[in-house]
Amino acid sequence: MKFMKLGSKPDTFQTDGNNVRYVASELASDIVVSVGDIKFYLHKFPLLSKSSHLQTLISLNNEENVDEVQISDIPGGASTFEICAKFCYGMTVTLNAYNVIATQCAAEYLGMHETIEKGNLIYKIDVFLNSSIFRSWKDSIILLQTSKSMLPLVEDLKVVSHCIESIANKACVDVSKVNWSYTYNRKKLPEENGIESNQNGVRTRLVPKDWWVEDLCELEVDLYKSVITNIKSKAGQSNEVIGEALKAYAYRRLPNFSKGMIQCGDVSKHCLIVETIVWLLPTEKGSVPCRFLLKLLKAAIFVESGDRIKEELVKRIGQQLEEASVSDILIQAPDGDATIYDVNIVQNIVREFFMKDHIAEIESTGVGELEGIRKPGILSDASKLMVAKLIDGYLAEIAKDPNLPLSYFVNLAELVSSISRPAHDGLYRAIDTYLKEHPGISKSEKKRICKLMDCRKLSVDACLHAVQNERLPLRVVVQVLYFEQLRTAASSGTSTPDIPRGIKDLNNESNGSSRSGTTNPEDDLDAVATAEELKALRKELASLRLSNGLGNNDKDGDIKPSMDKAVIGKVKGLLKSKKSFIKLWASKGGQGENSGSDSSESISSANPEEAKSTPSRNRRHSVS
Repeated sequence: MKFMKLGSKPDTFQTDGNNVRYVASELASDIVVSVGDIKFYLHKFPLLSKSSHLQTLISLNNEENVDEVQISDIPGGASTFEICAKFCYGMTVTLNAYNVIATQCAAEYLGMHETIEKGNLIYKIDVFLNSSIFRSWKDSIILLQTSKSMLPLVEDLKVVSHCIESIANKACVDVSKVNWSYTYNRKKLPEENGIESNQNGVRTRLVPKDWWVEDLCELEVDLYKSVITNIKSKAGQSNEVIGEALKAYAYRRLPNFSKGMIQCGDVSKHCLIVETIVWLLPTEKGSVPCRFLLKLLKAAIFVESGDRIKEELVKRIGQQLEEASVSDILIQAPDGDATIYDVNIVQNIVREFFMKDHIAEIESTGVGELEGIRKPGILSDASKLMVAKLIDGYLAEIAKDPNLPLSYFVNLAELVSSISRPAHDGLYRAIDTYLKEHPGISKSEKKRICKLMDCRKLSVDACLHAVQNERLPLRVVVQVLYFEQLRTAASSGTSTPDIPRGIKDLNNESNGSSRSGTTNPEDDLDAVATAEELKALRKELASLRLSNGLGNNDKDGDIKPSMDKAVIGKVKGLLKSKKSFIKLWASKGGQGENSGSDSSESISSANPEEAKSTPSRNRRHSVS
């Protein structure tokens, strides 16, 4: 730390009790200066030779025959007055970064200018600041910290602005020219951990680009904001380094921020810190990690920051959502909400993710239409896929909440439904978790949530689980079994048959055709399959896979209809007792199809025995 010694005489100030100060001298004191509760017994001559303010006060007291002067409002109080008084006596005093600001304010108050005496205290302080303090990195920071107690006096002296400028200039200097001490306990970047040789062949460690960020964390938020703003205006640091500085400040100043929460304390102070950090964030994407932005969002919610701050964070998070993990986006719901997590805010983040793609398409439409080509958005397929997997994992977590409405789950899942995923295993796991935690949902609700999933995109392991899952509606189990059979047929070398209309329509809404009776024909189909039905279905389709594998010598045209008839006939036979299931399947299997299509024959033609027993139904749904 830099310091300056002034004066050469020994310090003869003495203390008598707690409230009396005097100078040990042969001459009796002729003036009493009261600073608060402390009385200084001094001599007029040394004081009057250097302080214009004391000259005025003492002259007034002489007219009134009073030997005591009151200066209770001097900046810094009794301690700074003592330094000024000792300077007047020529005694040794030491100035440093901790006391120089208060001493300068006190000297200004006492009027210790060059007009009173050459080489007065204010001049000495100016020399010390410019020659030592402003040239020292750490002293400049200490000085800026101590200036807080002297506001607004120091603003008039321009000391704070000079100090901020000094700090910002040093932070922007080329790292090769950094030759002063600094605090650094952070993990360096990989490229900064090595050593390099200078021109003289001496090997020295590289100075990290963010060498300055930890020392600035000592500043109060308003001063910190001023310094970072100045650094940004100089464009001497990259956005990534600015982002690192803001991260370090958040971790230092917000208790438990690293854990995604903030300890109870001065909420208004923490709110100001969060809002300041958000205000200082670089505009460029990737300047700070998405995880940090999500922690800021959680902090903003906790300290009840304004909607504008939260909206800004949601926008920034949406721009780089593919970087997030499931734990990052698990944001606690506000107090009073029935749900555990705030699903609405995640929906807004996902919308922001797609918004930049939508905006890019709109901006490119004008040029694209002139050329006859519509340009795609800016989101890569990889980014979209990462977000889809992220939301699948998030759905699996929030599905554990027993109070989560189905609409929250479905609406969020539908936001990413346009993203093509090679597998739907993650979505299946989320759906299964929801069904497990919400056993009381209706059949229509089960149908609605299961429609989110494409059974054709389930892996072998997921299919194995699904066909044994008694929580799934029967229609889903039938689909899974059928597509598993198709996959087996393809892997065995036989041609893959087309999907019959009846299977494809299992997840579609009822076509609304008129039926007699009051029973809903989809009730049995949407019902949960029993263990016996699942076992029977698996057994029959397993045998079908074996038999289909033997038909490799047949022509593809002969395999298709036989395979379709076999699958539909077997499944229908197993579910023969469920009259409404057969009625629905027969209706959807034949309605509106061409009679010459192998892949979409009606159920009645696939099973002649059943056709004879139900002539009225066959007439109603016969192929014209």
